[in-house]
Formats: sequence, C-alpha cells, structure tokens
Amino acid sequence: MNDLQFERRKYRSVAAYGQSKLLMNTFTFELARRLAGTGVTANCLHPGAVATNIWNFVPIGRLIIAVGKPFMLNSKQGAAVSLYLATSPEVAQVSGEFFVKSKPAKSNPLSRDLKLMAEVWLCTEKMTGLPLA
Repeated sequence: MNDLQFERRKYRSVAAYGQSKLLMNTFTFELARRLAGTGVTANCLHPGAVATNIWNFVPIGRLIIAVGKPFMLNSKQGAAVSLYLATSPEVAQVSGEFFVKSKPAKSNPLSRDLKLMAEVWLCTEKMTGLPLA
C-alpha cells in the first residue's frame, strides 16, 4: 500500500499486474461488506486464461500466448463468468465472493484482510477525490 506506483522498487509488469488484481479483489470484498443488506451485490472473478493481447508488451508474453493459445479461452468464453455473475438468478443474492469458472473459489487470503480492505477503500477515496461512503 505504500508503493502502489512502484516508485520505490523496480517496476515489474507481472508484479504490478498481480498487485492490481489483489487490490481489486480486496476493494470488491470491502464494497460487498459495505453493501450488505441493501440488495446490491458485488463479486469478483477470474475468467481463466484468455487469449488476449494484454501481455504483448512483454517479450516473453508473446511467446506464452503463441504456445498457449490453443489451450486458452477465446474472448467469448472469457466473458462467460462475467455474464453468469451479472445475469444468473442462481447468484442474484450472492455477494462478496470470488468466482472461477462460475463457481465460488478461494481468493488470496490477503484480499480478505479487514485492515487491508479498509486501507484500499481509503486509498481509493484519496486517489479519486470522491467520498465512497
């Protein structure tokens, strides 16, 4: 939390990507906690390995995509978990969960740390200049 922009340590794209996903999940769990009892749900997901160009800027990323593409999801398949969570009556009342392949799964234990959840929330307010209440 004290070096979100990688200004004090060497920037590494994979580390930054992983950190962003952890903090995004943490924010989602805090949002779900704050929305409890309102009827509004908030969940996060991992779509699986989707063949996109997200790693094209990393030389090894292009190689990984070239070799792994036959085993990866296409963009339509990659969107399936998001669509399921947004539209399925089965999860209409489910909130504060992490999904993989449309099933609840365990997230990184840090993403459920109450202290970190509060820090991420406050940091988001500060960075956006908006009170998130």
